[in-house]
Amino acid sequence: MENVLIAGANGTTGKIIVNLLKESQYFRPIAMVRKKDQREQFEAMGVKTILGDLEEDLAHTVNDIDKVIFAAGSGGKKVVEVDQEGAKRLIDVAKMGHVKKFVMLSTMGTENPEEAGELEDYMIAKQKADEHLRHSGLNYTIVRPGSLKNEAGTGKIDLAKTLDRRGEISRQDVAQTLVRVLHDTTANATTFEILEGEMLIGEAVKKVSVAEAE
Repeated sequence: MENVLIAGANGTTGKIIVNLLKESQYFRPIAMVRKKDQREQFEAMGVKTILGDLEEDLAHTVNDIDKVIFAAGSGGKKVVEVDQEGAKRLIDVAKMGHVKKFVMLSTMGTENPEEAGELEDYMIAKQKADEHLRHSGLNYTIVRPGSLKNEAGTGKIDLAKTLDRRGEISRQDVAQTLVRVLHDTTANATTFEILEGEMLIGEAVKKVSVAEAE
C-alpha cells in the first residue's frame, strides 16, 4: 500500500478524503494536522498523523510518503501565506522527497481571477500554486471543482478541461475524484474542472486519462 499525505486533513473535505483512503486497498492515509489536539480524532480511527504547519518548514512531512493530496485552505484569512506559499512549500519538499504524485484541490475560476470579485486575491493565490505545481517536475493532477456543498454525493460528475458553465458539487464527490486520480495510470500531468453531472466518477476520470494518452 502507498502512503498518502493529506494536507488539510482536519478540514471538511480533508476528513472525507481520510475516510475514503482508510477504506482503500491501495492507499494508506497519513493525516497532516497543524495542532496536537487535532491528532486524537484520527488516531482513534487508526490513522497515522503528522504535525505540519504550511507556514513553516515541511521537510519532515514527506518522509516515507508516496503521494500527496493538498486539500488545505486558509478560509480566506491567509490566502498568500497558506493557499499560495504553503502549497508551494509542500510542493517543493514533495519534489525533494521524490513523491510520485501530487494531487491539488484547486477551484474553478483560477484562470480568470479578475472575474472573481471579492475572491480575486484567493483566485490569484490558487492560480500561482497551480502554476508552481505544473512547473515543479512532479507528476500531478489539478482538480478544479465548482462551489462546494455539504450534501451527500451522487457518485456522478461532469468533467472537462474547461467546463462552459458554473455550478456546484458535493464535497463527497470531490473527495472521491481526488482519491481516484491518485492511481499511477490516471490523469497524469492533467488539470480539469468538475461539477455535479451524469457520468460515474470512475468513468469520467478514465475518459480524461485516455484523452491524455492520445
